[in-house]
Amino acid sequence: MKFLDRPTRNLFFTGKGGVGKTSLACAAAIRLVDAGKKVLLVSTDPASNLDEVLGTPLGHHPTLVPSVPGLSAMNLDPEKSAAEYRERMVGPYRSQLPATAIASMEEQFSGSCTLEIAAFDEFSRLLGDASATSVFDHVIFDTAPTGHTLRLLTLPSAWSGFMEKNTTGTSCLGPLAGLQAQQQLYQDTVHALSDAAITTLVLVTRPEVTALREAARTSGELAALGVRNQHLVVNGVFQASDRSDRLAVAMQQRGEAAVSTMPDALRDLPRSAIPLTASGVLGVTALRAFGTQPATVADNIAAAKLDFTMPATLGALMDGLASPGHGVILAMGKGGVGKTTVAAAVAVGLAELGYRVHLSTTDPAAHVAATMASDALPNLSVSRIDPAVETKKYSAEVMQSAGAGLDVEGQSLLAEDLRSPCTEEIAVFRAFAEAVAEGTDRFVVLDTAPTGHTILLLDAALAYHREVLRQSSQMPESVAQLLPRLRDPDFSRVLIVTLPEATPVHEAAQLQRDMRRAEIEPYAWVINQSLAPLTVTDPVLLSRQSHEAQFIREVIAEHAQRTAIIPWQIDPPVGHQALKQLIGGAANASEFMAEVR
Repeated sequence: MKFLDRPTRNLFFTGKGGVGKTSLACAAAIRLVDAGKKVLLVSTDPASNLDEVLGTPLGHHPTLVPSVPGLSAMNLDPEKSAAEYRERMVGPYRSQLPATAIASMEEQFSGSCTLEIAAFDEFSRLLGDASATSVFDHVIFDTAPTGHTLRLLTLPSAWSGFMEKNTTGTSCLGPLAGLQAQQQLYQDTVHALSDAAITTLVLVTRPEVTALREAARTSGELAALGVRNQHLVVNGVFQASDRSDRLAVAMQQRGEAAVSTMPDALRDLPRSAIPLTASGVLGVTALRAFGTQPATVADNIAAAKLDFTMPATLGALMDGLASPGHGVILAMGKGGVGKTTVAAAVAVGLAELGYRVHLSTTDPAAHVAATMASDALPNLSVSRIDPAVETKKYSAEVMQSAGAGLDVEGQSLLAEDLRSPCTEEIAVFRAFAEAVAEGTDRFVVLDTAPTGHTILLLDAALAYHREVLRQSSQMPESVAQLLPRLRDPDFSRVLIVTLPEATPVHEAAQLQRDMRRAEIEPYAWVINQSLAPLTVTDPVLLSRQSHEAQFIREVIAEHAQRTAIIPWQIDPPVGHQALKQLIGGAANASEFMAEVR
């Protein structure tokens, strides 16, 4: 880990779900403590497994880690922070305003922007206020602030008394209006993030094409906001030790090919490579070894002994998915778990059955077209909900309607309001609702965005409705019917996609809880890229195969009503013939399943 050769005071670890941010952050913290430093380790991940990795119960405040003297750790709970933040904003008015006004204020603070700003509010105290962490030599954050959050905080209207002048009503910037008193702290925090002398942003990725593309997108977005001191860590680099294991050789070759063709935005960054571990990284001993040596396994390791029935292939879900004859199927989950592949495979499967199918994505990385290649079926259409296009269209409509009756200053303020990243969420939300509405006479398969903002907006539908009505004379029919449609199990089927690893499974479980809070019940879980159904001989892959078993068992026993599993593929599933194989139509998938049984 070269970024520890001359470490800055603050280290931020960011990346897609399941790439190893927590393991790297913990390993870096222990390395610094072993060098004689006092370290505070902070997680801002809603599905944090910091407690599990360190073997210490953690809370909302710094807790000493007994096994590592000199290390303190804490979990910032974004939802708890948001609840406390809402009460700080609304509480002083409870005895002064009528109940309807208080309800309106609480609704205003129920959106995803409030969640982000509340989390930023918490760690700003740790980053922007030097006295809060003066007893520590280093502060390490597991999960950095997103470019979305930083764009919110750098909008001039956040600090200009905008809400007092806004003649159009409330705004997604409402949460920021109560933060005037903290302006200096927030400005100091944003400055600290962009100061290369004190802060390093560690971009964590896997040697996979989509993960590297996402890292490049994040790198560019944060660099544009002044966060340029970045270090790339490619985690999980695999070297086959058994050259007779064709899967192991293919895995090494695919990783090497992905790294060799990484986006140009990442090539000039300083880089560290971390070997693929043989199992999960839990406990201080494993964390000390993490990243310092190749994976080692016991000499006598044997094939995994599974004490559960292996789930069927994705094809086992197709009859149930197709039974309504039309509707919406959503592939949901954290970034990097393979939602695009699953969505494309389901779309191909439905099209093969003769149904009209529209495959679309709200993912800004938009890999659907590349996954489908150029050999799509005649009754299968492919599109993308482009955030930039939708935002431009939506903003133009708002300026023509809500902005028509404003003076020059009012129009200027409204235009700035529309430059908020929240406007992009609203625009994409509306396009998403329109896509869902198409399911009344065909199948619509949606590969949804990895940010989770869509579900947060669904969970706060009234806040979204109010935002639309603020800027429009009427509610679009597609938006009015969106929640009823998504809550209707005969119209919408949600597939939660995960990997057989701790973080992806636990984050998927949190996603399922969020959806149930919005009264949306998932149809099935899909465990992607699993080694468990395969025959392998490479020692590292045998060990990982054994390690996967506990998470497959957890999904089956604790989370999923229905479960399907997709084996790791030697050849990337691109094109409709390859995607057909994923739903159980190919000989290799059947053979893999037969061998494990």
